[in-house]
Amino acid sequence: MVQVSDKQFDVFLSEEEILREVRSLAWRISEDYRDKEVLFIVLLNGAFMFAADLLKEIQVPAAVSFVKLSSYHGGTESSGKVQELIGLNETLEGKNVVIIEDIVDTGTTMDNLIPIVYEKLPASVKICTLLYKPEAFKGNFLPDYVGFSISNAFVVGYGLDYNGLGRNLKAIYQLKK
Repeated sequence: MVQVSDKQFDVFLSEEEILREVRSLAWRISEDYRDKEVLFIVLLNGAFMFAADLLKEIQVPAAVSFVKLSSYHGGTESSGKVQELIGLNETLEGKNVVIIEDIVDTGTTMDNLIPIVYEKLPASVKICTLLYKPEAFKGNFLPDYVGFSISNAFVVGYGLDYNGLGRNLKAIYQLKK
């Protein structure tokens, strides 16, 4: 158990489980893009730890760019409103794009980002997420690479935060009931 701000969390996924799944995702992406170059777009802040570990395992030529979008604004539930905080300045025309997200729950972030990406005429667009909440999903763009499908419980750690805290935890923790 860990305390993050005013809430208690229990271990949900250990560091070992996470890293094993990250290696598996990297292998799948590397196989799918064998002999191709990939531009990875990392969503900040949450995906930074996942992206760092994933990209270390990728075995194809890779470029990396960062986008910062937010829909939580503190608390334990998505606000449903996305603010673009740092935009996408890369040239995407003809490129294979893989978006790296920490968690896909409602799908609102991807519903806002994917149309912007498609306007830049990439050759392909895929979504890679460490966590996916199928019960919460209402979006239009399902993730192509999923590490773990989880319930709609609130989680923290390994880049995921609660009111800005807990991102530095090596494991992922679920809100204690």
